[in-house]
Amino acid sequence: MRRSKDEILTTHTGSLPRPADLDQMIAEREIGKEVDSGAFSKLVRMAVDDVVKQQLEAGVSVIGDGEMGKSGYSTYVKERLTGFGGTGQPLTTTEILEYPELLERMAASEETVSRLLNQPACIGPVTLADPDAVTRDIDNLKSSVAHREPADVFMSAASPGVIAAFLTNSYYATDEEYLYALADAMKPEYDAIAAAGIVLQVDCPDLAMTRSTIANARLTDNQFRDQIRLHVRVLNHALRDIPPQQMRMHVCWGNGEWPHITDIPIANIVDIILEARPAGLSFEAANPRHEHEWKVWRDIRLPEGKILIPGVLDSTTNFVEHPELVAQRILRFADVAGKENVIAGTDCGFGTFAGFYTVKPRITWLKLAALAEGARIASDYLWERGSR
Repeated sequence: MRRSKDEILTTHTGSLPRPADLDQMIAEREIGKEVDSGAFSKLVRMAVDDVVKQQLEAGVSVIGDGEMGKSGYSTYVKERLTGFGGTGQPLTTTEILEYPELLERMAASEETVSRLLNQPACIGPVTLADPDAVTRDIDNLKSSVAHREPADVFMSAASPGVIAAFLTNSYYATDEEYLYALADAMKPEYDAIAAAGIVLQVDCPDLAMTRSTIANARLTDNQFRDQIRLHVRVLNHALRDIPPQQMRMHVCWGNGEWPHITDIPIANIVDIILEARPAGLSFEAANPRHEHEWKVWRDIRLPEGKILIPGVLDSTTNFVEHPELVAQRILRFADVAGKENVIAGTDCGFGTFAGFYTVKPRITWLKLAALAEGARIASDYLWERGSR
């Protein structure tokens, strides 16, 4: 994973808007309709090539495949692993129940909501069923960057903890047993991405977001800390053969426009998060509920080799951040962590689930262009003017 040695590098969280025809095909697959696999694969390849081009045109320097072929950043694994079926318990926050009118605002359509809130459960042994799926992802991304020159390339994959949060356990005797089964089943995907020379991003919203879910509503903060400490231990087990500098992880409080008044402060969990093996840490730092938490990093000695990837764009609003504001956000982190230890990112993905876009697709690219311009402004200040 490259560091910001002579300029602030820019990246995003992983998912980006998919073409409408690909969204439609993914939706059909999700509801069980038969889809031409050849046509689907061709559409995904074309979409990856186009999204790589668009990222570079917007000025993003560390790019990914946009998760083009995935139905959702966490639930796509049900297509690659055995053991899932029926309908599990939907992941629901306490705030969505308390303020049900939010669901109407968040929903693109009843069909989309139904699809997103009805995930299958784990009803049998979890094993790897489609080892070629990640190979196809890798081939699509590598072929798309072969004639281009990004600063670096990454690919996201679901962590055991976030899979368990979305695809609930109805088979294993304990949650710990389920987590380790997921870790062992996902390890080949993690290893393959890293072996291909691509930076692996493991998505770990379970380390923060799940504090506010119905399932954890009765936990104390200390009990939640014990839970995520187990999740980090399982994650490290799955990542044990990959060098930390080949990895980054994403932590967030849920990519949704709800009050977030029950979110756990980052100060309460950061020590556990920093125990994870990945060198890079992507986290929300731009939205109105968490932007103030940059101050936490003034009191934390960043472990050797760690890189902060703070979100400097909010991924739940169609406001396009002014580049000067983006630069200010970057400079805060450069001041507390050192400019070489900061990569400018986004709070969350812009296409978390296929067909569900809080930020309109065309606006996404305007925001990413603002990210790039803000990073140029910050870089000019940090390097040209000799600041830290």
